[in-house]
Amino acid sequence: MRTERRLNRLGDVLRHRQPDLTVVMENIHDPHNVSAVMRSCDAAGVMEVQLIYPDGAFPGIGKKSSASAKKWVEHRQFKNVNECYKKLHEEGFAIYATHLEEKAKTLYEIDMTKKVAVVVGNEHAGVSSEAAKSADGILLIPMFGMIQSLNVSVATAVILFEAVRQRISAGLYDQSKFSGTELARLLKVWAMKQ
Repeated sequence: MRTERRLNRLGDVLRHRQPDLTVVMENIHDPHNVSAVMRSCDAAGVMEVQLIYPDGAFPGIGKKSSASAKKWVEHRQFKNVNECYKKLHEEGFAIYATHLEEKAKTLYEIDMTKKVAVVVGNEHAGVSSEAAKSADGILLIPMFGMIQSLNVSVATAVILFEAVRQRISAGLYDQSKFSGTELARLLKVWAMKQ
């Protein structure tokens, strides 16, 4: 009975996964931030994240804080922005980099019901100028305080849950985005992760 409940839970989570929504993490090095971003991705139904680490390896994540999120959210690693963006464009994603500039749209102006990739940058410099210039658009979170930035993990969560709000309104969590065959395959893979 317990195994059946667990399989039902896995199937339910998979049916709500959104393979057409992804986050690109560019050079984020603090393991706590990476952990928190992964947790938000899992909570929002993101199937896979993209990692750009030109100068080093993907940071280790502590087992306590988010090993579970890392287990349930797939990731692909890229060595540079061009390689990552090329792959996402081939897959039909529109890419929006988070950056503070005049031509930026607020996240509330972006249609997040489409195939969307959101690029977030590292803790000190944000997204690189290359990531911003090569993106299809720039988005920002409107803020009204003295400080014009949020922690990267907080900003990612805010953006993702605007996407969740839009997708719930559009009924995109109501039906699985996977065929029956693909859903069965993924369920087998996930059952092995326990």
